[in-house]
Order: sequence, then structure tokens, then C-alpha cells
Amino acid sequence: MATAADISNRIIEAVMAQKLAPGARLGEQQLAMLFDCSRTIVREALTRLAVRGIVTVSSRRGWYVIEPSQEEAREAFEARRVIEMGLIRCTGDVSKAAIKQLKSHLTREKAAVKGDDVGLRSFLLGDFHVCLAECLGNSLLADTLRDFTARTTLIAMLYQSSHDAAQSCEEHVQIVQALEKGDLAKAEKLMQAHIGSVQAALKLQTSAGDPLSHLRSALSPLAASTDSPPRVRKAGRASAKPPEDSSTYLGALL
Repeated sequence: MATAADISNRIIEAVMAQKLAPGARLGEQQLAMLFDCSRTIVREALTRLAVRGIVTVSSRRGWYVIEPSQEEAREAFEARRVIEMGLIRCTGDVSKAAIKQLKSHLTREKAAVKGDDVGLRSFLLGDFHVCLAECLGNSLLADTLRDFTARTTLIAMLYQSSHDAAQSCEEHVQIVQALEKGDLAKAEKLMQAHIGSVQAALKLQTSAGDPLSHLRSALSPLAASTDSPPRVRKAGRASAKPPEDSSTYLGALL
């Protein structure tokens, strides 16, 4: 029988592998059947994930994977900058064992980037940051980064990230090379640039100050309706008198 920790870990892994999309519903009964456990254990697992900011619950929809807003997306990336750059900055010498473990992870990353398993590729690219925190000796930050990485994976799915997996892997390689040389300042700058490039690849709206921008764009007049000549009415047929202010009608916009 699965424990609450087993279920929550599997859900986190599925999110990082892009197998659970933002807004995906997580039914208690279905999860209980899948993991062969009680709904009480499932509820405990989902409650843990809600505290960690991965799932949420509503009276109408039940449990479902979060759908981060644009502001939450910006906050998540800012938090990752603070954590990961600070982690490198506070690090002393990086041991040979740590470098060896990081290089082993990079080997699997490179193989996944060349392969066809998108889920494994996504998971390993995100898990690099968790692995880095573990190798630098901070298991508490590793757990925190696991949650933040899961959130940024959901953000990348929701806002259609165009960031290239091979580029991301190469940036990881450069960070490890700087750590191996003991150049922590360079490693920190590379991490800042890496997180920035991932964030820049998101398709976030730039007009956050205009709450009607999407509706304004959707309901703007079509070019054809303004350029085409007026239609000729058939003679002998009376036409209805147009309203004095036709702009108040939705049909005038379409």
C-alpha cells in the first residue's frame, strides 16, 4: 500500500516530467484505486502538495494541479534566482565527489536531450537544480527547489515556453565547468543568465496594466470589414432603419 509521501512524490515527478498539465483534475477515488490505498491517505498526500503550492482544491472542481498566474510566474522565477544564486555564493570548495555526481547527471541529461522520451528529458533538466543543491550540501534547499522547479515546469507548459532543451543542457554544463574550476562568481553569473533565459522564453503578456487587452484585441474590427465596399441592396425591398448608435452592438464589431 502506498503512503502519502509516495503519492505526493509521484505527483511531483509527473509534473516535472510534464505528464500532469496545469489544471489537471486529481480525483481522490481514482488516485485511491491507482495506488491501492484509502482516500484518507490520498487526501493527506494532496493536502501536503497544497501546502507546497503544487495543487489546490475548490468546492466545485475538487483537487487539481495549480494554474499559476503571470504574477505568480514572475515571483517563482525571482525566488529561484534568490535561492540558486545564493546557494552558489555561500558555497565553499566543491568536492570532487560532488562534481562527479553532477557530471553523471549531465551525461543522462545529454542522452535524454538526444532521445525521444520528452518526459524523461523534462524531468532531468529540472532535476539538475535539485541535484546541484544536494551536491552543494543543502538538502533543505534541495527540497525547496524541487517544489519551485515543479512550479516553473507548470509555468513553462501554461505559457508555452520556447526554450530549447539542448540550450538548457549546455547552460548546465557551463555552470558545472565553472564550479569544477572553483570560479564561483562565474557559476553564479551563469546561473542568473540561465534562469533569465528560461523566463524570457515564456509567452507572458506585456500589457499587464490593461486588463481588457485580450478582449480588446479579440473584438477589434476585422480588416476586411473596413476595406471592402458597401454591399448593394436589392431595389424594391425596404431596409430596416439602423440604430442611431450601431457601435453599441456586438455585431458591428465582428
